[in-house]
Amino acid sequence: MLVKTYAGSVHGVDARTITIEINTGGAVGNTDKPGIFIVGLPDSAVRESLPRIEAAVKNSGIRIPRLKTIINLAPADIRKEGSAFDLPIAIGMLAGSGVIPPDGLDEYFIMGELSLDGSLRPIKGALPVSIQARKEKFKGFILPKANAREAAIVSDVAIYGVENLREAIDILAGGSDIQPMQVNTREEFANAAGVYDVDFADVKGQENIKRALELAAAGGHNVILIGPPGAGKTMLARRLPTILPPLTLYEALDTTKIHSVSGILPDNASLVTTRPFRAPHHTISDVALVGGGSDPMPGEISLAHNGVLFLDELPEFKRTALEVMRQPMEERRVTISRAKVSVDYPASFMLVASMNPCPCGYYNHPEKDCVCGPGVVKRYVSKISGPLLDRIDLHVEVTPVSYDELTTTERPKLNSADILQRVLRARDVQAERFKDLKDVYSNAQMPSRMVHEVCQLTPAGLSLLKTAMERLQLSARAYDRILKVARTAADLAGSPDIRIEDLAEAIHYRSLDREGWAG
Repeated sequence: MLVKTYAGSVHGVDARTITIEINTGGAVGNTDKPGIFIVGLPDSAVRESLPRIEAAVKNSGIRIPRLKTIINLAPADIRKEGSAFDLPIAIGMLAGSGVIPPDGLDEYFIMGELSLDGSLRPIKGALPVSIQARKEKFKGFILPKANAREAAIVSDVAIYGVENLREAIDILAGGSDIQPMQVNTREEFANAAGVYDVDFADVKGQENIKRALELAAAGGHNVILIGPPGAGKTMLARRLPTILPPLTLYEALDTTKIHSVSGILPDNASLVTTRPFRAPHHTISDVALVGGGSDPMPGEISLAHNGVLFLDELPEFKRTALEVMRQPMEERRVTISRAKVSVDYPASFMLVASMNPCPCGYYNHPEKDCVCGPGVVKRYVSKISGPLLDRIDLHVEVTPVSYDELTTTERPKLNSADILQRVLRARDVQAERFKDLKDVYSNAQMPSRMVHEVCQLTPAGLSLLKTAMERLQLSARAYDRILKVARTAADLAGSPDIRIEDLAEAIHYRSLDREGWAG
């Protein structure tokens, strides 16, 4: 008897429909050959599903005849990975053996990893698979209960969250009282969007650094914070998402898909409603940072999509890992290529990096002396390549907070809500400016051909920029970055033209390019 069930296989951040064909017939007898064959490019996790399924079925109180069974995962030229095919294979084997009726199997996507007692474990990629089920016009999607809210974001598909094999069988047989999961996506998104547990009002002092981060948020600029240990670099960076424009529903869905594929969504979660903040350790490998592996998975730069990637102690990261980030920072996506597969992951993130100015951390400190020898500071800073620094728009020096500022009981005047309002006004100006361009939403994303058109300078501004370029020996890319930051400063001020003070502020934020800065 031939039976078909349907599931999904994640490819990048999207899913493909997988047809699981189970053909049963003929007793196994006393032959030494195994009675069950699985074909269609399964990986080891899929091949190992057969003992799990056998134990799960038995411990669920179901007896399955010992028949010769051939399981084909189609299309056969796509590699099938993971344990999420356990449930559809088990359902197909039971239907093919006559234990349950096969009627209606073609109306459902079925996915789930079986435990030996018949219960179901969560799977990865439930959201993109649910989107694929709707695209293929399936009636419903049966999956582990822990993933049901995530999958129920998608409308027009009945999402059934089940806890074990028995419940899945009952739904297919029409004898279950389990109701489809209902999630009001827009209402849930509206209630949770932009809710953070940190605020810039928590930061005492550092008003000039808050201004720099306001500029970064308003224009989508990358930024590096340079200062001694304990100056507040990490604290400031962690509050940057609170002044970024709230996620749109489309961005939230896009971000949730990546987190779903990576398996990092909490159980019973639905949408990612706040901008991601990813802070990998400096010992991270190239693959973990950018993505890839033998079975390609998103890296940290993709998990930070639509949010912030924070690299603390930037010079301590492996140079190869940092260099491989350069192209994704420009193209806002990363392509992972293998012999038989090539996948794209979105990677539109704001880079925020921090570093000590030298190995001991006290170079240029107002009170403590640096103990680094001659040339050590320059060698330390040179660990960060010039091309990478060119892609960072703002170089911000962070000074320690004074004792008086730390002990004051007066709450800082600048808080995230006030800064966010100014950022949103500047973003509205940019939205109007780039309304005819695809995938350009901020000044930092402005293509080079538009820079001279949008960032026109007065004769005094041109003279100032020429002097800065010659003295600092800036590259052409740094030239464009200065103009973009100056344009953002003008947008924050509500000025249609770039003023001389806007340009001077943008030039000021090129600390690491300054002649003699590192000794």
